Amino acid sequence: MKLFFNFFLYGLVIILLVSCGTFKKVKKSTVTDISPKKYIAYYTPKVINIDGKLNEEAWKKAPWTELFIDIEGKKKPKYNTRAKMLWDDTYFYIIAELEEPHVWADITKHDAIIFHNNDFEVFVEPDNNGHDYYELEINALNTTWDLFITEPYRELDNYAVNDFEIKGLKSAISINGTLNNPNDIDKGWVVEMAIPWEVYKRSYYENIVPRDKFWRVNFSRVNWDHTIHNGKYSRKTGNDGKFLPEYNWVWSPQGVINIHEPEKWGYVYFSSKKIGEKDSFSIPDDERIKWKLFEFYRKQKSYYLKHSQWITSLDKLNAKEFTVLGKLIQPRMENHSQGFVIIVKSPFTGNEIIINEEGKLTVKK
Repeated sequence: MKLFFNFFLYGLVIILLVSCGTFKKVKKSTVTDISPKKYIAYYTPKVINIDGKLNEEAWKKAPWTELFIDIEGKKKPKYNTRAKMLWDDTYFYIIAELEEPHVWADITKHDAIIFHNNDFEVFVEPDNNGHDYYELEINALNTTWDLFITEPYRELDNYAVNDFEIKGLKSAISINGTLNNPNDIDKGWVVEMAIPWEVYKRSYYENIVPRDKFWRVNFSRVNWDHTIHNGKYSRKTGNDGKFLPEYNWVWSPQGVINIHEPEKWGYVYFSSKKIGEKDSFSIPDDERIKWKLFEFYRKQKSYYLKHSQWITSLDKLNAKEFTVLGKLIQPRMENHSQGFVIIVKSPFTGNEIIINEEGKLTVKK
């Protein structure tokens, strides 16, 4: 009962925050042909010292991600951002390098709304089901906001559990320049972190470490136009007195101004090969079927928001058949009083892949 009350309470909090404009703006999702990025995170036999510096040999050997792109995947950001990843049996290691001529931050309270400063954000979805994911935001003062989100914000019954804590998180910032000093030009800042695998466990005995498996991951950088008043930085406002829109720069583009569509995040493969060795990873063929199912789901969602009812046939949904990698696939749809499921049998694995009206995936082997 207590757990139910907590979820109910946080649901009300999130509704209030959204209604007050506290959360970042999102634009209506559209079907895109943007393919998610992929990255191989190698195993490090030596524990990484979290000091905000790229001085370990393992970090020097680890590859950088591609430079971040505008969240819609259309524009090159004003400043460069890139990241590296490693792992061991205890931690998921991340380091990011952010080019920034004016490094500033003024939020010092944990679990405050960190993206009201320039920040770096980590999104992790272990199950690849479109739900149940984790968010971590951090600013140049090393102030953090961590939360667990049950469903993407497009679902009206989602909960953002703000009292979720990444226990054992290690994080550090190094600044190439001076923090909060408007009298000079900085080069940027580096954020380094170690996230314990333990925080992603759903049961006590679960072996959550994704050895030779992939998780869905994305990184986002929020940057604001700023102004300086009495020697202090703050977000810049327009002629109407409202804050100018933030910039959203990400590793794997979303095709829309909404990071909360985990089905579009990147694929991080946690190779058991040690850093310095070579491995390969290809996005599984079944993932392309899932991308197509999410297209159908988004069409359904858009129709429902306009008409307060679901499309009840594949013909009307224009989803009677489709092709993936030369294979003809014919889904089937089952309707029920609260929504629908669309079901596909994969020609690649024989698995049954199912998506429902909440945009949640299920795979039956």
